[in-house]
Amino acid sequence: MSKEIVMYVRRAYCPNVALARSVLKHYHIPYREIFIDEDPAMASRVKAWTNFHSVPTLIIANPGEDVPHADFLPPPPDRSNRGYDRGPMIAEPNNQQLEDWLHKHGFLDKPYYR
Repeated sequence: MSKEIVMYVRRAYCPNVALARSVLKHYHIPYREIFIDEDPAMASRVKAWTNFHSVPTLIIANPGEDVPHADFLPPPPDRSNRGYDRGPMIAEPNNQQLEDWLHKHGFLDKPYYR
């Protein structure tokens, strides 16, 4: 694939990060992690994108890059960012939202809902 998944996370345990890792591993989808608690610039980036330090924040990037490969939608004005498909970015998705997003972008042939 000409794009890669980059997941912004923290070192401390987070159930949403564990869920995203589980889905990606279940489907054998390679991904790269960036730890926002180890890099203030990356933490600031995630906050600028999501208005919070939302983890996981997943993006679709060009190989070796750590920004979305294309423009993304702004956060929704009337609800939480959580699970909102912003094009090449999604933050704090549940299983179904993540599987749908991966499918939409060609990383998953067909979503499987547990």
